[in-house]
Amino acid sequence: MFIVPLAYSALMSDLNEVGERDGWRCWLCDKPVDPDASVNSDLGPSVDSYSVAKSKKKTETIERLAHRECNTQKGKIAPVVPWSKDLFVVDPSPIVATVTRLTQKGGREVVARCPDRNDAEEASAWLLDRLSRYAPGVDFSTEITPGGGQFMLALRAQ
Repeated sequence: MFIVPLAYSALMSDLNEVGERDGWRCWLCDKPVDPDASVNSDLGPSVDSYSVAKSKKKTETIERLAHRECNTQKGKIAPVVPWSKDLFVVDPSPIVATVTRLTQKGGREVVARCPDRNDAEEASAWLLDRLSRYAPGVDFSTEITPGGGQFMLALRAQ
């Protein structure tokens, strides 16, 4: 009979909860994470956490799913969350820097320009889905506004 230590059991429970919430997709590379892979495998699941200041005295720890290798690499180089190559966006803002500014200061920022409304709506849906894994504790919304023959996609942190 194999007995699972309590700490390991609790860790796996948290990993499964985070994995289910994030749809078993890595927040860094946005590729699927195999829930059955070994946590010691490079492509195995791991939980990354960060703290968000809720007030001057309170912080909240947010957890998100990553491949073990992606999580390890994040410690060596600054993470980059790329825009999908399937989107038609012009001058897309760096996602990591934009989210950092918005979560610290609030407000909204134009994050991309699109040639038509359909492209802007597709980019908006993709971005909100992507941010649900990148910053799961933050409520984001998007605005699409026409101007100058194109459509501006703005991101707002609630």
